[in-house]
Amino acid sequence: MPDLLIELFSEEIPARMQDRAAADLKRLVTGGLVERGLTYADAEALVTPRRLTLAVSGLSAQSPTTTQERKGPRIDAPEKALEGFLRSTGLTRDQLEQRDDRKSKVWFAVTTAPGRPAAEIVAETVEEVVRGFPWPKSMRWGNGALRWVRPLHSILCILTTEEGAETVPFEIDGIRSGNTTQGHRFMAPARISVTSFEDYRAKLQSAFVLLDPEERRERIHHDATQLAFAQGLEVVEDQGLLAEIAGLVEWPVVLMGRIEPRFLDLPPEVLQTSMKEHQKFLSVREPKSGRITGYIVVANRETDDGGKTVLGGNARVLAARLSDAVFFWENDLRTPLADMAAKLDSVTFHNKLGSQGDRIARIAALARAIAPLVGADPDLAERAARLAKADLSSEMVYEFPELQGIMGRYYAERAGEDLAVAAAAAEHYSPLGPSDTVPTAPVSIAVALADKIDILTGFWAIDEKPTGSKDPFALRRAALGVIRIVLHNYLRIKIFPYLKDGSFFNFGAAMRISGREHGVTIKKYAEVTGRDQQQVMMEELARILAENGQPGSSSETKRDKLDDEIAARVNDLLSFIADRLKAYLRDQGIRYDAIDAAWQLGNQDDLVLLVARVRALQAFLGTEDGANLLAGYKRAVNILQAEEKKDGVEYSLDPHPELAETDSEKALFAALDRAETDLAPALEVEDFDAAMTALASLRGPIDAFFEDTTVNADSPAVRRNRLCLLNRVRAVMNRVAVFSAVEGG
Repeated sequence: MPDLLIELFSEEIPARMQDRAAADLKRLVTGGLVERGLTYADAEALVTPRRLTLAVSGLSAQSPTTTQERKGPRIDAPEKALEGFLRSTGLTRDQLEQRDDRKSKVWFAVTTAPGRPAAEIVAETVEEVVRGFPWPKSMRWGNGALRWVRPLHSILCILTTEEGAETVPFEIDGIRSGNTTQGHRFMAPARISVTSFEDYRAKLQSAFVLLDPEERRERIHHDATQLAFAQGLEVVEDQGLLAEIAGLVEWPVVLMGRIEPRFLDLPPEVLQTSMKEHQKFLSVREPKSGRITGYIVVANRETDDGGKTVLGGNARVLAARLSDAVFFWENDLRTPLADMAAKLDSVTFHNKLGSQGDRIARIAALARAIAPLVGADPDLAERAARLAKADLSSEMVYEFPELQGIMGRYYAERAGEDLAVAAAAAEHYSPLGPSDTVPTAPVSIAVALADKIDILTGFWAIDEKPTGSKDPFALRRAALGVIRIVLHNYLRIKIFPYLKDGSFFNFGAAMRISGREHGVTIKKYAEVTGRDQQQVMMEELARILAENGQPGSSSETKRDKLDDEIAARVNDLLSFIADRLKAYLRDQGIRYDAIDAAWQLGNQDDLVLLVARVRALQAFLGTEDGANLLAGYKRAVNILQAEEKKDGVEYSLDPHPELAETDSEKALFAALDRAETDLAPALEVEDFDAAMTALASLRGPIDAFFEDTTVNADSPAVRRNRLCLLNRVRAVMNRVAVFSAVEGG
């Protein structure tokens, strides 16, 4: 069985496209081969800046001969039906077969397709793949029609057997396939002929090309670590940058340089970001202080001077870049934070929600309200919220947007702000992802929650919610951030009131902007009138509603209408947060239906309490008592719902123990009394394990009731009482969770 080797040799492939391109080459070629009848044992795709390589082992020598049978019309069918069948198969009448089919005879077309040699199939597949390759961006060059990410120079395509290697012949836009490749652009540019994948790989390494990107990454990491260690330093880990650098070189040569002393006063994040973004340098720091003092340059060739010229050139470019950073840093330090923040009044956040200044005012009001509940000083929380985003107008963040928050902390510290205010500037954006840290300082928590609640309520106010996979404003991330902050810090707060406050101001902002082309900001209302912001907003909303001809003749009616609209949107937002909570807990092994069962109790916006209830419920459902009790509950509810539907009434009255006839019926009454007595104090102190234990005591009495008692008794009074008893079973269990939401049983 032959082995296949393909190499597509071109100008430099952007590093960000390389991994995807290698995966696409493997998927498309192997898929095309299998689709055309060939099988294979294994396939490996590798990539360097100048070549895409695919090695396929154990390829079948040819595709199998196939026979296809196709049923046609009956032999007594009209002539035109037969003619149409013959045209579709390409056969003549004498090539058809007559076969019995139930009560009649029909024509059958039997065609045999002989197998094709692997070389023919490979040539056809590779040409199709190359012509339709899914590059994110591609180009044409010269007079050809072929599109590739960069000009394609050569195609290597060989099949290797025990007898030797043969070139698979084909041509694509003047590029003829062959058995040669080229080594390193500078160190070994001559053409190289190869006979197998092993030969190809070994000869490339001799020609200063490391084919495997993982091997290049390992070499860079090893050499960089050793260079830094030799000088008592360490490399700042950055796996993403390391992978990108490995995609820029075919023969990595690691060099280390030192940052000039005049730049060492810059914040380490500025140094690291500037070197990473502009020059793809790995940062080197002192282990104890964390001070960044050097950098790793990865060259693509060895030089006679040991890299001195390369380092010198890079040092000059780096000095120019860091001089710019120093200029930004010093200019920003001369600008008071309050002046930075004031500039955001003229920066639009969203055309329906006002400026960044409006948004900051809303966040400050929410942070002040949340602060006492998370142990933060309200004045500090409000101050932190007003300054947390000030660095968005700084020159440094304009140059490096990824430093937002980080620079805010430095500027606040230099301005003499309280350390909690400075920390909140950096931490209020967190968590940005599932592995990101969660703020734990009280002021940071207050501002982070206010920031996320504002963005959620804002976009719910203007009805721009995530749809499908689209979430342009990262609202799912904001909701998950609220969940993680609350749960990680064990915050016993109900979030509904803050969602309502946020919705009130955001809904008001949206109405004001849509109702008036030019109006003063929400913040200005309170400043001008010296009154409570909500009262000022209410007056403005009433005026806008009247101007826009909204129904309702009194301010009370308008307020009711507004409250109803806000409540509807807040409830919808709460459901969205609940869905994010389900996804978050599902990753921790929590059943989504257990979350539903707790959520459907209503008023479950204390997320810590909700999760405690859910965990206890899941543990209970995992026991034999829990599973059997759930089955009994479902049986009771199904009978009750069926009889209520049939009778057209609800059996929601209290059942009477004196009407009980069977011993098991009386025992169930007594068990429900005991369970209710035990449940009340357990739920009062939020001891959900004890609540589940109280429910577990119902398992035996419910099972015995259904075994010994006929619900639909002959006596109407007894039947009605037993149905009310089933309703009581449902009501008692639903005090802990809505068990009908739990699957199974």
